[in-house]
Amino acid sequence: MVQYTLAQSPEVILTVPGKDSKKAREKAMEQLMELMDAEELPTDLEEGFSPQQLIEVKELQTDEKSDEDAVTQAVQVLSNLATLKLKVQESRSEALKIRAQVDILFTEQPVSEEEISSLKDGFKVLKNFAQVNQRYLEARSKAEEARAVLDEALKSPEK
Repeated sequence: MVQYTLAQSPEVILTVPGKDSKKAREKAMEQLMELMDAEELPTDLEEGFSPQQLIEVKELQTDEKSDEDAVTQAVQVLSNLATLKLKVQESRSEALKIRAQVDILFTEQPVSEEEISSLKDGFKVLKNFAQVNQRYLEARSKAEEARAVLDEALKSPEK
């Protein structure tokens, strides 16, 4: 079953069998015409009203389904956090070594072309680490909420 309403009269609900399709919208238009003919439509529609102007009414999810979706999403958020944490750990030591080399740019000591070339190659590693670390920190704050959702879902009912 699919339900439609009108922007001009949201209280009017037209229900037709099937899914949202051209045919279903045409059937809803037939119902709308019947309402208009019976003068039961609380608003006047402008000439040229078409089936495409019908608004599909989506059903609200039940609380049980919403709870399941919240748990599934929480697990996905925690899985993403685990993946990002591994990536951060894998690249941290190399990034810190390169970061230490950056300081040579701020000294008056002469540097070789080889040192500069090595440093330039390391900028990509620094950039990647910084981006992954930033995503990890953002994911960690989201994961706090996910952990709370999961903890709530795992509570055993007390009697």
